[in-house]
Amino acid sequence: MGVEWADLAGSDLIVVGILVAVALGPYVSAVRGETSLALATVLSLMLVTFVQFAHSVMTGIPMHFAWMIDLFGIKPHLMGDPLESYRMVSAAWLHADWVHVLGNILVIALVGVPLEQRLGGRRWMAVYFLGFVGGNAAWILSHPESSAPAIGASGAAFGLLGAYMACWPEDKIEFPLLFFIRAWPVWLIVFIRLGLEVWQMYSLQAGTAGESNIAHMAHAGGFFVAYLLARPIARGAPSSLDSPQESATGSARAEAIRAQAKERMGSLDDDPWTVVEKPLQGGAARILRRLREEGDELETRRAWLEELSEHTICPVCDGEMITEIRGENCRLRCALVGSHVKWP
Repeated sequence: MGVEWADLAGSDLIVVGILVAVALGPYVSAVRGETSLALATVLSLMLVTFVQFAHSVMTGIPMHFAWMIDLFGIKPHLMGDPLESYRMVSAAWLHADWVHVLGNILVIALVGVPLEQRLGGRRWMAVYFLGFVGGNAAWILSHPESSAPAIGASGAAFGLLGAYMACWPEDKIEFPLLFFIRAWPVWLIVFIRLGLEVWQMYSLQAGTAGESNIAHMAHAGGFFVAYLLARPIARGAPSSLDSPQESATGSARAEAIRAQAKERMGSLDDDPWTVVEKPLQGGAARILRRLREEGDELETRRAWLEELSEHTICPVCDGEMITEIRGENCRLRCALVGSHVKWP
Protein backbone atom coordinates (compact mmCIF):
# COMPACT_ATOMS: atom_id res chain seq x y z
CA MET A 1 0.00 0.00 0.00
CA GLY A 2 1.26 3.47 -0.85
CA VAL A 3 0.95 6.72 1.06
CA GLU A 4 -2.48 8.35 0.86
CA TRP A 5 -3.61 11.85 1.76
CA ALA A 6 -5.37 10.51 4.88
CA ASP A 7 -2.02 9.20 6.14
CA LEU A 8 -0.43 12.66 6.34
CA ALA A 9 0.10 14.30 9.71
CA GLY A 10 -0.32 18.02 10.30
CA SER A 11 3.41 18.65 9.88
CA ASP A 12 3.37 16.79 6.57
CA LEU A 13 0.56 19.00 5.29
CA ILE A 14 2.63 22.06 6.22
CA VAL A 15 5.51 20.66 4.15
CA VAL A 16 3.12 20.13 1.23
CA GLY A 17 2.03 23.77 1.54
CA ILE A 18 5.66 24.90 1.51
CA LEU A 19 6.34 22.77 -1.58
CA VAL A 20 3.45 24.39 -3.44
CA ALA A 21 4.51 27.88 -2.34
CA VAL A 22 8.15 27.54 -3.43
CA ALA A 23 7.08 25.88 -6.69
CA LEU A 24 4.71 28.72 -7.65
CA GLY A 25 6.58 31.66 -6.09
CA PRO A 26 9.21 32.09 -8.85
CA TYR A 27 6.48 32.13 -11.51
CA VAL A 28 4.50 34.80 -9.67
CA SER A 29 7.65 36.90 -9.37
CA ALA A 30 8.55 36.37 -13.04
CA VAL A 31 5.09 37.38 -14.26
CA ARG A 32 5.04 40.50 -12.08
CA GLY A 33 8.56 41.52 -13.03
CA GLU A 34 8.19 40.43 -16.66
CA THR A 35 11.33 38.30 -16.39
CA SER A 36 12.24 34.90 -17.82
CA LEU A 37 9.84 32.02 -17.17
CA ALA A 38 12.59 29.57 -18.10
CA LEU A 39 14.79 30.88 -15.29
CA ALA A 40 11.76 30.93 -12.99
CA THR A 41 11.34 27.23 -13.78
CA VAL A 42 14.97 26.55 -12.88
CA LEU A 43 14.53 28.35 -9.56
CA SER A 44 11.23 26.60 -8.89
CA LEU A 45 12.76 23.14 -9.41
CA MET A 46 15.76 24.01 -7.25
CA LEU A 47 13.62 25.31 -4.39
CA VAL A 48 11.36 22.27 -4.40
CA THR A 49 14.39 19.96 -4.33
CA PHE A 50 15.88 22.00 -1.48
CA VAL A 51 12.68 21.59 0.54
CA GLN A 52 12.73 17.83 -0.16
CA PHE A 53 16.22 17.35 1.18
CA ALA A 54 15.92 19.94 3.95
CA HIS A 55 12.91 18.01 5.26
CA SER A 56 14.96 14.82 5.24
CA VAL A 57 17.84 16.48 7.12
CA MET A 58 15.56 18.11 9.70
CA THR A 59 13.84 14.81 10.49
CA GLY A 60 17.16 13.02 10.73
CA ILE A 61 15.85 10.21 8.51
CA PRO A 62 17.65 9.68 5.16
CA MET A 63 15.25 9.75 2.20
CA HIS A 64 12.40 10.74 4.52
CA PHE A 65 10.92 12.64 1.57
CA ALA A 66 10.02 9.26 0.00
CA TRP A 67 6.40 9.85 1.01
CA MET A 68 6.37 12.93 -1.24
CA ILE A 69 7.50 10.83 -4.19
CA ASP A 70 4.90 8.17 -3.35
CA LEU A 71 2.13 10.77 -3.09
CA PHE A 72 3.05 13.05 -6.01
CA GLY A 73 4.89 10.78 -8.45
CA ILE A 74 3.34 9.12 -11.52
CA LYS A 75 1.94 5.67 -10.68
CA PRO A 76 0.62 4.22 -13.95
CA HIS A 77 -1.71 1.71 -12.29
CA LEU A 78 -3.54 4.58 -10.55
CA MET A 79 -3.83 7.00 -13.44
CA GLY A 80 -7.20 5.72 -14.59
CA ASP A 81 -8.68 7.47 -11.54
CA PRO A 82 -9.44 11.16 -12.34
CA LEU A 83 -8.66 12.08 -8.72
CA GLU A 84 -5.05 11.03 -9.32
CA SER A 85 -4.61 13.27 -12.38
CA TYR A 86 -2.76 15.92 -10.33
CA ARG A 87 0.25 13.59 -10.48
CA MET A 88 0.67 14.45 -14.18
CA VAL A 89 1.88 17.89 -13.06
CA SER A 90 3.28 17.33 -9.57
CA ALA A 91 5.65 14.55 -10.68
CA ALA A 92 7.59 17.03 -12.84
CA TRP A 93 8.67 19.02 -9.78
CA LEU A 94 10.14 16.19 -7.69
CA HIS A 95 13.57 14.60 -8.14
CA ALA A 96 15.37 11.67 -6.61
CA ASP A 97 18.63 13.50 -5.84
CA TRP A 98 20.67 16.58 -6.69
CA VAL A 99 22.31 14.95 -9.72
CA HIS A 100 18.83 14.25 -11.10
CA VAL A 101 17.59 17.82 -10.76
CA LEU A 102 20.85 19.44 -11.88
CA GLY A 103 20.87 17.37 -15.07
CA ASN A 104 17.39 18.64 -15.92
CA ILE A 105 17.88 22.30 -15.04
CA LEU A 106 21.08 22.35 -17.10
CA VAL A 107 19.00 21.63 -20.20
CA ILE A 108 16.12 23.89 -19.12
CA ALA A 109 18.49 26.83 -18.59
CA LEU A 110 20.77 26.43 -21.61
CA VAL A 111 18.09 25.38 -24.08
CA GLY A 112 15.05 26.95 -22.45
CA VAL A 113 16.27 30.55 -22.21
CA PRO A 114 17.09 31.03 -25.93
CA LEU A 115 13.94 29.11 -26.86
CA GLU A 116 11.87 31.44 -24.66
CA GLN A 117 13.41 34.42 -26.44
CA ARG A 118 12.22 32.90 -29.70
CA LEU A 119 8.76 31.82 -28.53
CA GLY A 120 7.81 34.30 -25.83
CA GLY A 121 6.91 33.36 -22.27
CA ARG A 122 3.38 31.99 -22.69
CA ARG A 123 4.23 29.83 -25.69
CA TRP A 124 7.33 28.59 -23.89
CA MET A 125 5.22 27.49 -20.90
CA ALA A 126 2.85 25.68 -23.28
CA VAL A 127 5.77 23.75 -24.79
CA TYR A 128 7.19 22.98 -21.34
CA PHE A 129 3.77 21.70 -20.22
CA LEU A 130 3.49 19.52 -23.32
CA GLY A 131 6.91 18.06 -22.60
CA PHE A 132 6.23 16.78 -19.13
CA VAL A 133 2.64 15.74 -19.85
CA GLY A 134 3.74 13.94 -23.02
CA GLY A 135 6.55 12.23 -21.16
CA ASN A 136 4.27 11.12 -18.35
CA ALA A 137 1.67 9.86 -20.82
CA ALA A 138 4.31 7.84 -22.69
CA TRP A 139 5.47 6.27 -19.43
CA ILE A 140 1.92 5.39 -18.38
CA LEU A 141 1.07 3.84 -21.75
CA SER A 142 4.29 1.82 -21.86
CA HIS A 143 4.09 0.62 -18.22
CA PRO A 144 0.34 0.50 -17.47
CA GLU A 145 0.59 -1.95 -14.55
CA SER A 146 3.54 -0.34 -12.77
CA SER A 147 3.05 0.84 -9.20
CA ALA A 148 6.52 2.37 -8.86
CA PRO A 149 6.36 6.20 -8.79
CA ALA A 150 8.12 8.06 -11.61
CA ILE A 151 9.31 11.62 -11.05
CA GLY A 152 11.36 14.37 -12.66
CA ALA A 153 11.30 17.10 -15.30
CA SER A 154 13.25 15.08 -17.87
CA GLY A 155 10.26 14.80 -20.20
CA ALA A 156 9.88 18.58 -20.10
CA ALA A 157 13.60 19.09 -20.76
CA PHE A 158 13.45 16.80 -23.78
CA GLY A 159 10.26 18.59 -24.83
CA LEU A 160 12.22 21.85 -25.06
CA LEU A 161 14.74 20.11 -27.31
CA GLY A 162 11.90 18.75 -29.42
CA ALA A 163 10.29 22.16 -29.83
CA TYR A 164 13.59 23.83 -30.71
CA MET A 165 14.33 21.10 -33.25
CA ALA A 166 10.92 21.54 -34.86
CA CYS A 167 11.14 25.32 -35.17
CA TRP A 168 14.75 26.55 -35.34
CA PRO A 169 17.07 23.54 -35.78
CA GLU A 170 19.96 25.63 -37.16
CA ASP A 171 20.21 27.89 -34.08
CA LYS A 172 23.47 27.52 -32.19
CA ILE A 173 23.34 27.43 -28.39
CA GLU A 174 26.02 26.99 -25.73
CA PHE A 175 25.77 23.40 -24.48
CA PRO A 176 28.07 20.77 -22.92
CA LEU A 177 28.45 18.10 -25.59
CA LEU A 178 31.22 15.69 -26.58
CA PHE A 179 33.24 16.86 -23.54
CA PHE A 180 33.23 20.46 -24.80
CA ILE A 181 31.12 23.48 -23.90
CA ARG A 182 30.63 25.56 -27.01
CA ALA A 183 27.92 26.75 -29.39
CA TRP A 184 26.46 23.68 -31.08
CA PRO A 185 23.61 23.64 -33.62
CA VAL A 186 20.35 22.44 -32.10
CA TRP A 187 20.05 19.57 -34.59
CA LEU A 188 23.40 18.14 -33.45
CA ILE A 189 22.49 18.38 -29.76
CA VAL A 190 19.23 16.57 -30.48
CA PHE A 191 20.95 13.97 -32.66
CA ILE A 192 23.33 13.02 -29.84
CA ARG A 193 21.00 13.34 -26.84
CA LEU A 194 18.04 11.61 -28.45
CA GLY A 195 20.30 9.07 -30.11
CA LEU A 196 21.67 8.06 -26.72
CA GLU A 197 18.12 7.63 -25.39
CA VAL A 198 17.13 5.40 -28.31
CA TRP A 199 20.30 3.33 -27.93
CA GLN A 200 19.70 2.90 -24.18
CA MET A 201 16.07 1.86 -24.77
CA TYR A 202 17.21 -0.67 -27.37
CA SER A 203 19.84 -2.05 -24.99
CA LEU A 204 17.27 -2.47 -22.22
CA GLN A 205 14.84 -4.15 -24.60
CA ALA A 206 17.55 -6.51 -25.85
CA GLY A 207 18.63 -7.31 -22.30
CA THR A 208 22.23 -6.19 -22.80
CA ALA A 209 22.12 -3.22 -20.41
CA GLY A 210 20.72 -4.85 -17.28
CA GLU A 211 18.10 -2.84 -15.43
CA SER A 212 17.64 0.91 -15.22
CA ASN A 213 15.67 3.26 -12.99
CA ILE A 214 15.65 5.95 -15.70
CA ALA A 215 12.36 6.49 -17.54
CA HIS A 216 13.79 6.64 -21.07
CA MET A 217 10.33 6.28 -22.60
CA ALA A 218 9.23 9.46 -20.80
CA HIS A 219 12.19 11.31 -22.33
CA ALA A 220 11.24 10.17 -25.81
CA GLY A 221 7.55 10.90 -25.22
CA GLY A 222 8.24 14.46 -24.08
CA PHE A 223 10.48 15.08 -27.07
CA PHE A 224 8.10 13.82 -29.76
CA VAL A 225 4.91 15.36 -28.34
CA ALA A 226 6.57 18.79 -28.19
CA TYR A 227 8.20 18.27 -31.60
CA LEU A 228 4.86 17.51 -33.24
CA LEU A 229 2.96 20.40 -31.67
CA ALA A 230 5.61 23.12 -31.41
CA ARG A 231 5.21 24.69 -34.85
CA PRO A 232 1.45 25.38 -34.46
CA ILE A 233 2.19 26.88 -31.03
CA ALA A 234 5.04 29.00 -32.40
CA ARG A 235 2.91 30.75 -35.02
CA GLY A 236 2.76 34.42 -34.06
CA ALA A 237 5.79 34.14 -31.75
CA PRO A 238 8.31 37.02 -31.47
CA SER A 239 10.65 35.16 -33.86
CA SER A 240 9.35 34.26 -37.29
CA LEU A 241 8.85 30.58 -37.89
CA ASP A 242 11.11 29.58 -40.76
CA SER A 243 9.96 27.06 -43.31
CA PRO A 244 12.20 23.99 -43.68
CA GLN A 245 13.71 25.55 -46.82
CA GLU A 246 14.45 28.82 -45.04
CA SER A 247 15.76 27.43 -41.76
CA ALA A 248 19.16 26.60 -43.24
CA THR A 249 19.78 30.30 -43.94
CA GLY A 250 18.31 31.58 -40.66
CA SER A 251 21.63 31.56 -38.86
CA ALA A 252 23.31 33.47 -41.71
CA ARG A 253 20.59 36.14 -41.63
CA ALA A 254 21.00 36.51 -37.87
CA GLU A 255 24.77 36.97 -38.31
CA ALA A 256 24.19 39.61 -41.00
CA ILE A 257 21.83 41.56 -38.71
CA ARG A 258 24.37 41.30 -35.90
CA ALA A 259 27.15 42.56 -38.19
CA GLN A 260 25.06 45.61 -39.15
CA ALA A 261 24.45 46.37 -35.49
CA LYS A 262 28.21 46.22 -34.81
CA GLU A 263 28.84 48.75 -37.55
CA ARG A 264 26.55 51.21 -35.77
CA MET A 265 28.26 50.84 -32.40
CA GLY A 266 30.95 53.44 -33.04
CA SER A 267 34.72 53.51 -32.53
CA LEU A 268 36.32 53.21 -29.09
CA ASP A 269 39.67 54.67 -30.16
CA ASP A 270 39.32 58.33 -29.05
CA ASP A 271 37.81 58.51 -25.59
CA PRO A 272 36.52 61.90 -24.32
CA TRP A 273 38.92 62.02 -21.34
CA THR A 274 42.05 61.71 -23.49
CA VAL A 275 40.69 64.25 -25.96
CA VAL A 276 40.59 66.96 -23.24
CA GLU A 277 43.91 65.75 -21.80
CA LYS A 278 42.37 64.21 -18.67
CA PRO A 279 43.24 60.54 -19.24
CA LEU A 280 41.64 58.03 -16.92
CA GLN A 281 43.70 56.52 -14.13
CA GLY A 282 43.57 53.45 -11.88
CA GLY A 283 40.46 51.30 -11.97
CA ALA A 284 38.71 53.47 -14.56
CA ALA A 285 41.66 53.07 -16.93
CA ARG A 286 41.58 49.30 -16.48
CA ILE A 287 37.85 49.23 -17.28
CA LEU A 288 38.44 51.34 -20.40
CA ARG A 289 41.16 48.94 -21.50
CA ARG A 290 38.87 45.94 -21.04
CA LEU A 291 36.15 47.79 -22.94
CA ARG A 292 38.48 48.25 -25.89
CA GLU A 293 39.65 44.63 -25.75
CA GLU A 294 36.21 43.05 -25.46
CA GLY A 295 33.82 45.71 -26.77
CA ASP A 296 33.42 44.28 -30.25
CA GLU A 297 30.39 42.28 -29.06
CA LEU A 298 27.08 44.01 -28.32
CA GLU A 299 26.54 42.44 -24.91
CA THR A 300 30.08 42.88 -23.59
CA ARG A 301 30.28 46.47 -24.84
CA ARG A 302 27.10 47.36 -22.98
CA ALA A 303 28.34 45.69 -19.79
CA TRP A 304 31.71 47.48 -19.81
CA LEU A 305 30.15 50.85 -20.68
CA GLU A 306 27.79 50.51 -17.73
CA GLU A 307 30.75 49.65 -15.51
CA LEU A 308 32.74 52.60 -16.84
CA SER A 309 29.88 55.03 -16.17
CA GLU A 310 30.02 54.12 -12.47
CA HIS A 311 33.75 54.89 -12.21
CA THR A 312 34.04 58.11 -14.20
CA ILE A 313 32.77 61.70 -14.31
CA CYS A 314 32.20 64.08 -17.19
CA PRO A 315 35.61 65.48 -18.32
CA VAL A 316 33.96 68.83 -19.10
CA CYS A 317 31.79 69.64 -16.06
CA ASP A 318 32.65 66.83 -13.59
CA GLY A 319 29.01 65.74 -13.70
CA GLU A 320 27.66 62.23 -13.43
CA MET A 321 28.08 59.88 -16.37
CA ILE A 322 25.20 57.65 -17.39
CA THR A 323 24.63 54.96 -20.00
CA GLU A 324 22.13 55.67 -22.75
CA ILE A 325 20.61 52.62 -24.43
CA ARG A 326 18.83 52.90 -27.74
CA GLY A 327 17.80 49.63 -29.27
CA GLU A 328 20.84 47.36 -29.43
CA ASN A 329 23.34 50.19 -29.05
CA CYS A 330 24.69 51.76 -25.89
CA ARG A 331 26.82 54.85 -25.19
CA LEU A 332 27.93 57.13 -22.37
CA ARG A 333 26.72 60.68 -21.94
CA CYS A 334 26.89 63.46 -19.38
CA ALA A 335 23.83 63.45 -17.13
CA LEU A 336 23.90 67.25 -16.73
CA VAL A 337 24.59 68.45 -20.27
CA GLY A 338 24.18 65.82 -22.94
CA SER A 339 26.30 67.69 -25.46
CA HIS A 340 29.39 67.46 -23.20
CA VAL A 341 29.86 63.73 -23.81
CA LYS A 342 28.17 61.33 -26.20
CA TRP A 343 30.55 58.42 -26.63
CA PRO A 344 31.16 56.33 -28.60
